[in-house]
Amino acid sequence: MHLLNEWDVEREWDVDNETAKALIGNPNGKGIVKLDANVKMPEPKPDHRKGMALNCEEAALDTDIKDAGNVVLLNTKNLPLVGQVGLGADLVRLEGNAICSPGFSCDSALQVSYIVKGSRRLQVVGVDGKRVLETVVKAGNLLIVPRFYVVSKIADPEGLSWFSIITTPNPMFTHLAGSIGAWKAISPEVLQAAFKVPADTE
Repeated sequence: MHLLNEWDVEREWDVDNETAKALIGNPNGKGIVKLDANVKMPEPKPDHRKGMALNCEEAALDTDIKDAGNVVLLNTKNLPLVGQVGLGADLVRLEGNAICSPGFSCDSALQVSYIVKGSRRLQVVGVDGKRVLETVVKAGNLLIVPRFYVVSKIADPEGLSWFSIITTPNPMFTHLAGSIGAWKAISPEVLQAAFKVPADTE
């Protein structure tokens, strides 16, 4: 605000000249201010956050696998605001050495993931079936996953947590392995032919 003219501030904010000078007089604020210990801020009101804020640590789990990990999905059911902004999110926590089944967003959403804690080995496969990335990501890293790219995640011994913003308010994921894997619904004969494996292969 220090670049504004004090007379404009007076008129636009309907304040006197002394107040306008005080408002624009500190050129070092940079948008972040350290409050004095004696400054009292208003207490938050629970009804103000309804539908606009969700504590992921306390939210109902969408997936919870004993000794492996859990997932909290933010969508229009538990956080109606995401429907208005067109974004969803998830918080995934894996125990040490746990694997998150290879999968992808089946509703053509992009994912922007921030590694909150721990580290993981990561593989990303493109829509042409070629591996486009194999690396280790750590706390503080940011990862962008393109549409329909398959991601496989294996937590290191200390475990792993990441938070993703997803470009749809009701994210849907397809997993390629595990009890809910898409391949479970395909007949064994088709899988045997596609992978050229014998009938006794499970």
